[in-house]
Amino acid sequence: MTQIEKINAEIKASMLARDADRTGALRLLKSAVGYLQIEKKVDVLPDADVLAVVQKEAKKRRDSIEEFDRGGRAELAAKERAELKVLEEFLPKQLSPEETEELVKAAITEVGATSKKDMGAVMKAAQAKAAGRADGKVMSALVGKLLP
Repeated sequence: MTQIEKINAEIKASMLARDADRTGALRLLKSAVGYLQIEKKVDVLPDADVLAVVQKEAKKRRDSIEEFDRGGRAELAAKERAELKVLEEFLPKQLSPEETEELVKAAITEVGATSKKDMGAVMKAAQAKAAGRADGKVMSALVGKLLP
């Protein structure tokens, strides 16, 4: 089952369950995927592209939650958290902090990085290995901490 088929099946199930919040979040995701299909002028997107859309939408929700919390808008932050929870069902399992650190250390050794000047190359290698299973901010902080 492709990611798009899975999204459509989840929309149908949430509609049958009369779960309006979940249905709304899934429809937003389907819409974002549809926009990418139009942009790329294809009928069916590969799962990797759908995963990239889900990650982008999840990042939007995380940023919104942060801003709403900072602005004292708890009700809007709660809505975004509910949408994020739905989106996270379509993301691969995230790496633990220990696994992320091991991945970054492996990338540093692989690239042969010796200073912060090599941070870009290390990040590129680490993100390729993580394949969306680790947050970029966390990896960047780790690389900055581990490089002299």
